[in-house]
Amino acid sequence: MELTPTTPVKPTERIADLLDAMSRTGFQGRKLGEAYIIWREMIADSDCTILLGVSGAMVPAGMQECLITLAERHFIDGIVSTGANIFHDICEHLGIRHYRGHHHVDDAALFEKGIDRIYDVFAYEEQFRSVDQQVADFIDSIAPFQGSSRELIKQLGEWLIETRPEGRSLTATCAREGIPIFVPALADSSIGISMVMARRAGTSVNIDQIADTDEITRIVEKAKKTGVVYIGGGVPKNFIQQTQVIASIHESDLGGHAYAIQFTTDAPHWGGLSGCTFEEAI
Repeated sequence: MELTPTTPVKPTERIADLLDAMSRTGFQGRKLGEAYIIWREMIADSDCTILLGVSGAMVPAGMQECLITLAERHFIDGIVSTGANIFHDICEHLGIRHYRGHHHVDDAALFEKGIDRIYDVFAYEEQFRSVDQQVADFIDSIAPFQGSSRELIKQLGEWLIETRPEGRSLTATCAREGIPIFVPALADSSIGISMVMARRAGTSVNIDQIADTDEITRIVEKAKKTGVVYIGGGVPKNFIQQTQVIASIHESDLGGHAYAIQFTTDAPHWGGLSGCTFEEAI
């Protein structure tokens, strides 16, 4: 058995060179470098349709501009997100900020001051409530609404552009660039709260999640190749994964994704989807 030695990483001025060098090291450094190389190959493959799954609350953690740049440069062709990411994205577009805080804090004291905590990020509850109301008012303005989450998020993006042209958000960028955003668990978010507010005020709003499932599957069926990038797991990961299953049931066995990478802190032995390996998906 011939062994290939690892190559020690040398300081470099370019992140791309650093990641490339890390692919020849070991442990998770190598995995990060390999992920970079695979994503680069996806982007270079003109036949590849790239779907990005983003879980959790990446936007309040400061990752919004990274996601916006991916959309602006068309390094992705479709997104499946949690409702949390889209809500906080809307907040930032409207000028509602998130603040550096700390996880070693008295949450009861924060509550008394009207401050919400997302691990070590703080935000003002009153400002979140204001956005809830603005989104509820927007939903009322397009009522009656019957459609997919993708359709609603697109219209939300267009509304953001009109409401605050100087704002920046993934939602607005994707609406402008024609990149679909699917939120299969939309009700499980602050946007879901806004929809309940609107409905209780007499507004007719119904999200057709089956339409989302059918539409993203058709995108995969029509693609020559697909590549997937998962940041975290959960609903966004499974929603993309099941497109291959649905396609096979309808006599379109696509043979799986051509490229796949995932970044997760979860582990397979807990049994959750966020940690399951790609081998398990076979």
